[in-house]
Amino acid sequence: MVWKIVLVFVAAYLMGSIPTAYILGKLVKGIDIRTVGSHNMGTMNTVYTIGLWAGIVVLIFDLAKGAGAVLLARYLGLSDIIQFIAGIIAILGHNYPVWLKFKGGKGGATAIGATSAFLPQIWFISFPIFLILLLILRTPTISYGIAMVTFPILGAIFYPETNIWWFTLIYILIPYLSYIPRLIEMRKKGGSWKHVFKRDSVKDRF
Repeated sequence: MVWKIVLVFVAAYLMGSIPTAYILGKLVKGIDIRTVGSHNMGTMNTVYTIGLWAGIVVLIFDLAKGAGAVLLARYLGLSDIIQFIAGIIAILGHNYPVWLKFKGGKGGATAIGATSAFLPQIWFISFPIFLILLLILRTPTISYGIAMVTFPILGAIFYPETNIWWFTLIYILIPYLSYIPRLIEMRKKGGSWKHVFKRDSVKDRF
């Protein structure tokens, strides 16, 4: 059992630390994506600096990193708490990849992927909420950040007798805390919190 846990934790970190956005930035445009745009190694910065197709690739891979870590632990017959920790490690691997001197992304998509492994229903509820918010606010980061609040709520609704609600709560707290400096930066560039939370166009960026 111990060797399985060690294997899962190491694999979770290595999966999480695969810098998809960084690799695409180097291959497609010869740039370090952490030095352009929002400086984030994530989906939206990839969309804005490389292109939509590249952003979709990054999103799929980053989701898979979180889900894959949890599902690997489940496949090996490990407990829910070990599965949960594997998801945490994958998110931290994305945020602090050893290959890039521990300077990575913020972990939003990887956290959603890990949550999806515990709560697949989120796609039928949280994704439409994200789309509605995006139409209203025209701010992708804020829209999916608000939609993520539904994760622990859905966990409590669908699995009231389990730990899933607080698993998902902790998952979303990691990218939330990572985004605090970015929100402050957006507030300074936008001039007010109103412009941070609602824009004239999805293409507008601070």
